[in-house]
Amino acid sequence: MSIWHQTPDLETLNRLQKNTIGEQLDIRFEAIDEESLSASMVVDSRTHQPYGVLHGGASVVLAETVGSMASYLCIDPTKFYCVGLEVNANHLRGVRSGRVTAVARPVHLGRTTHVWDIRISDEQGKNSCISRLTTAIVPLAAKVQEA
Repeated sequence: MSIWHQTPDLETLNRLQKNTIGEQLDIRFEAIDEESLSASMVVDSRTHQPYGVLHGGASVVLAETVGSMASYLCIDPTKFYCVGLEVNANHLRGVRSGRVTAVARPVHLGRTTHVWDIRISDEQGKNSCISRLTTAIVPLAAKVQEA
């Protein structure tokens, strides 16, 4: 049974990266199945830290991008929106070039929060980062009141 509320479409997800940090870092949604969403990101001068390896902050951007989109796909956007509440990351190994791939899988899909486990690996399939993202699921009425 699928976790998705909306029918996921990779082409649409990739179009949503236009004019965002995702476009700047060449983040691409690559795959979706019944309970996970995957995206990849380039490892080059755009995402390097001064020592020539993937910047931990860039890994966190990738993790939050794929986890937030996964959360969005699990909600009814006519009633709710989701925002990042907390993200953490353990950086396990350096990556110098190529692409890294993040796979987001749900740990908890509750009424008011979602928690995602996001594993980032290099092109050889070796984990470079393990991240956890918590998103808040907020009623649209609260968004109108904030404005």
